[in-house]
Amino acid sequence: MEKIIIHATVVDNGKAFPNRSIMIRDGKIEAVFPSDDRTARDFEHEVIDAQGLLVTPGLIDIHIHGCMGVDAMDADDDALNTISDFLASHGVTSFYATTITQTPENVENALKSIARQSGRTGGANLLGAHVEGPYINAKHKGAQNPDFLRIPAPEEYQNWIRKKVVRLITIAPELEGADEMIRYCRKHEVEVAVGHSGASFEQVVHAADLGLSQATHLFNGMQGLHHREPGTVGGALWDSRIFAQVITDGIHLHPAIVDLIVKIKGIDRTILISDSIRACGLSDGKYDLGGQTVNVRNGEARIENGSLAGSTLTLDQAVRNTMDFTGLDFEVVVAMATAVPARVMKIAGSKGSIKAGCDADLAFFDNDFKVAATMINGSIKYQRNKKTGE
Repeated sequence: MEKIIIHATVVDNGKAFPNRSIMIRDGKIEAVFPSDDRTARDFEHEVIDAQGLLVTPGLIDIHIHGCMGVDAMDADDDALNTISDFLASHGVTSFYATTITQTPENVENALKSIARQSGRTGGANLLGAHVEGPYINAKHKGAQNPDFLRIPAPEEYQNWIRKKVVRLITIAPELEGADEMIRYCRKHEVEVAVGHSGASFEQVVHAADLGLSQATHLFNGMQGLHHREPGTVGGALWDSRIFAQVITDGIHLHPAIVDLIVKIKGIDRTILISDSIRACGLSDGKYDLGGQTVNVRNGEARIENGSLAGSTLTLDQAVRNTMDFTGLDFEVVVAMATAVPARVMKIAGSKGSIKAGCDADLAFFDNDFKVAATMINGSIKYQRNKKTGE
């Protein structure tokens, strides 16, 4: 079915283009062009009047465990649909369900559920799995369960990858067998991130030589920066091949550190993530994360030993926070939640941009940068009010 969005302020590629129309056919963007008085009158099919709303590519969350009381590790198809629907209400149109360190059986079951639901969720598109752990460093485990940590096991990770659902794996590259694993992942087009790691500067750069492309929640859960030993953080900051995932909730990172990361890595190498857990969207209280109790107070999630345990952040709030922390404009910041994750995950041909041939995955923001509506594959999946005319 054909439809057209008129009078939109299109935000794409770091720039804003006022009074634009977006032609959509069969869930794809067919054309983007200036609106005029004839546009709606001459178009025979469905017309959506954006009334000047900011229309961006749909947000892409590459690191999310759960929300609304459910988690990817529940290995439950309905749980993934709950996540999908909630994300759509926050402008997210695509996500990678993120697992956590657990028994081989529990990780396997979670991946089976993600495989079943990929491409089938009713809200945000589930594009696959991000496997965080179990191949991480015990000294930097954070809220990952230490009972189930292990070194890379080829029979295990090769089985994951054969399922064609795993798109990103976070590992500690200093572990025995990590080099072989990185090579295997890259051969099979699976991205690799350094995270929960004590890798030296040299080990991080070596891993990037092998194909490692990201740093999972930079600064959190890794060897910190020292002027004589740059460590994991130093390697990730220094190596321009590595994209930095950042949690901009004001808890995981001081605002000045967020600003510093963006200045060092640049807009085109910084990825906003939520790292949200099942408490996201709910009130303070006690929740489960990988078999450990998480206490959430004032939106801050910690396990019993005080370690941070993911977040209750949403990606649209991450955009607003990053604007505050860096002083950058909306059109620049939103790229870190759209075009940049699309590029690092090798989906830029269909996601993360408003141009002909891309999926019609769009987020509509008001002048306060709050989500007014979300379109996924050409259909409105969330609507705060009637401003979009549908």
